[in-house]
Amino acid sequence: MPTYVQHAVLGRIPDVFNAEAIWQTPGLALFSRRPLLRDLLERCPREHKGRAATRCFSHVTLMLPQEEVDDDYHLSRGSRARDLAQTLAALHQKDFGDLLGSDQVRYDVVGDASLAPDEIEVRFGHAVYLPAPDEKILYNVTASRDSAIWHTVCPIYPNQRLALIGGEGGVDVQGWPFGPDAALLIINDGPDAPPTVQIRPKGAFTCTYDPRSGYYTVKAPDSQRLLLKIARTSALPARAGMQSEAANTTPPPHAVWQSRSGANAKAIDLTAIPAAASHKPINRPGESDATYAPVSQQRVSLVALALPRLSRYRDTGAQALELPFNRAMALSADGSPAISLIVDAADDLYACTAEGRQRIEAPATFSPVDTRTLRLLPAAPEMADRYRAMVCLAQPISTGVASGARFTFGRNSPMLAALRLLDSPRFLKRANSAGDSSTSSADRIGLSRNAFSFEAVSKGYTIARQSATQALYHLDDKLQFVASVGDAPYLLPHGHHLVAGHYVLRFEA
Repeated sequence: MPTYVQHAVLGRIPDVFNAEAIWQTPGLALFSRRPLLRDLLERCPREHKGRAATRCFSHVTLMLPQEEVDDDYHLSRGSRARDLAQTLAALHQKDFGDLLGSDQVRYDVVGDASLAPDEIEVRFGHAVYLPAPDEKILYNVTASRDSAIWHTVCPIYPNQRLALIGGEGGVDVQGWPFGPDAALLIINDGPDAPPTVQIRPKGAFTCTYDPRSGYYTVKAPDSQRLLLKIARTSALPARAGMQSEAANTTPPPHAVWQSRSGANAKAIDLTAIPAAASHKPINRPGESDATYAPVSQQRVSLVALALPRLSRYRDTGAQALELPFNRAMALSADGSPAISLIVDAADDLYACTAEGRQRIEAPATFSPVDTRTLRLLPAAPEMADRYRAMVCLAQPISTGVASGARFTFGRNSPMLAALRLLDSPRFLKRANSAGDSSTSSADRIGLSRNAFSFEAVSKGYTIARQSATQALYHLDDKLQFVASVGDAPYLLPHGHHLVAGHYVLRFEA
C-alpha cells in the first residue's frame, strides 16, 4: 500500500516558531545532521523519474505544542503562527520552485496536546490538502457506529483529490473499530463526479453503499462495522446530470411468457379427470358433505408511532417522551436499548445510543443493527400542530377483528389493547411537581378514553369519532395525509391508516 500521508516528529527545537530551525540545520555537516522539514520533502517527492524528483508536495501541516499555540493566540492573536507559515512557504518556494509547477505552497499551523514543549510534527503527502482562502467545502464526511449518532470526520474540497480516514497518518475517527492498519480512502474526481470509497488494505473488509440511507457500510470479518456518510454541501449543489445518472440506468429485461415452438408445442400433456360421482365412496351414517367456512375476519395493525408535540401539554408536566427499541427494533423498556428516540418539551427530536445523544430531524433512517431499520417520517403539514414525526415500526403488530360488529378504541376500551404499546408510565418523563408519575400512562397524551368506534364493512371500515376533543387523521396506504375525520361517519378504505393519539393503525381487509 502506498504511503498517502508522510508524517514525522521533529524534536529538540528550542523555539517552535523559528522557521529556519524547522526548515534546515545550519552549517555544512550534511552527514551528521538530523533530518528536518526540507530533508523530509526532498526524500519523499510527490513524483519521480528514476531516482530524480520531478514534483514535490506543496501542502504541509505543522503541529505545534498546544500550549505554545494557545499562548500565541492569547498574547499576539496568532501572529507568530501566521509568520511561521508565511516564512516556511517562502523557503519552500525558494528551494523547490522548479518542482512545484503551478501548485501553490500552503502551510497550516495547528496545536497538538500530545507533543512535548520542544517537538513539532509535520504532515504532507498525497492525502494532505489545505484549501485556498476562498475555497468552499464540497462534501462533509461523517461517521457513525449505529446510524444514529454521527461524528464529524473531515471536509472535502473541490480540488482535493484524496482523503485518508483512519490508518497511519489519516484523519482520526471517534470509535474507529478496525485497528491502526486499516484505512478508508475517499477519491474525489471533482464536483461533476460522485466520490469513490476504497478500503485499505484491499479485500480486508466489505464496503457497500445504501442509496436509500445515503451512507456506506464498512464491515470487518468479526462483524465490527462503521457507517460513513459523504454529504454534498448546499454551497456546491450537484448538477442535474449527476442527480439523474442513477435513474438513467437501464434495468434488466423482465421475464415474459412466450409461446412454445417446434416439437414442444405439439407435446400436449393430458389433463387428469376426476372419477365419476358414482365412484365416490358412500358416506357412513352421521357423516356429511357440508363445507366448513371460516368466519370472515379482518385485521388491524399498528405500523407506526406518532410523536406528539409535548409543548401542547405543558400543564401535564410532561418533559419528554422516550421510545426505547431493543436489538430486534421492537419497543421495549427492559434492558439496555439499542436506540431510543426522544421528543422533549421543546418539541426537539433526539436519538440516543451507547455512542451518545444527538439531535435529529425527520426524515431519517436508523440501523443500529444490520438486520433491522427504523424510519422516521415527518408529520404532514396538516398534522404538524399536534405531531412532530412518525416512527415506522420495523415489524408491525397485528390483531384480528370480526366483521359485523362495532368496536371502540380508546384508553378505557379493551379492544385493540395489545396495540397500545405506550399504555405505561415508563415512556413518559414528567416533572416532579406534576404529581406521581407512576400512574401517568403515556396514552393520556392525545388519546381519549373512548376515541372512536369502527366496524368492518364490504368497502372498508366505518369510523365514528366518540370524543369531540379526539383528533383523528386519515392517511393512505403510503402514509400520506388524506383528510381529518370529524363527527360525521367516515369510510376508511381497506389498507389505509388512521392516526389516533400515538398510534398509526392500518385497517386491513
